[in-house]
Amino acid sequence: MRIDIITVLPELLRSPFDHSILKRAIDKGLVEVNLINLRDYSTHKQKSVDDYAFGGGAGMVMSIEPIANCINALKAERTYDEVIYTSPDGELLNQKMSNRLSTLKNIIILCGHYKGVDQRVRDHFITKEISIGDYVLSGGELAAAVISDSIIRLIPGAISDETSALTDSFQDNLLAPPVYTRPADYNGMKVPDVLLSGHAANIEAWRHEESLKRTKERRPDLLK
Repeated sequence: MRIDIITVLPELLRSPFDHSILKRAIDKGLVEVNLINLRDYSTHKQKSVDDYAFGGGAGMVMSIEPIANCINALKAERTYDEVIYTSPDGELLNQKMSNRLSTLKNIIILCGHYKGVDQRVRDHFITKEISIGDYVLSGGELAAAVISDSIIRLIPGAISDETSALTDSFQDNLLAPPVYTRPADYNGMKVPDVLLSGHAANIEAWRHEESLKRTKERRPDLLK
């Protein structure tokens, strides 16, 4: 898989891909992540990528020209399955979406900034708009990192125990059950007996019941 992230702040995005699961996936050659500086595609002397909004109003708008130049240059080299724009009014990211995106070959993620991008970019270049929550960030870089993390960890081989990702919260529209580790008794706080029983069927039934219980209590909307 290849993920090309278009950003005005590539240095802000380096750290998430230099550690843990994401770094291991990159080192294994399971995914290629490229941080592309949008300013490299600006034709202005100052390498600006924004301008004032037509009609007035507060805030600057990301210009169409450098974005079009960048996306067209990338598309000239390969075919992309999705061109994603990070936006607070996009479709809310969920596990089902991440599962689908993890099966794709080539993805572009355009990080939003300022007051947003020229609408013509959204109309003619973007194939999918994604939000990571009902709030506004200073830029789309952190959202792009979240989206990438949710995708890359699902690629076979990214996690040493692949069954771990399959039992994450939201994979079956349920929250994950409680988990415990040693010691079995800490100052009188004990692990449920069923988890110490060694009876696989009973343990699985307990986990399912606890998942249902936790989902009903905390996210009943998922059961709809």
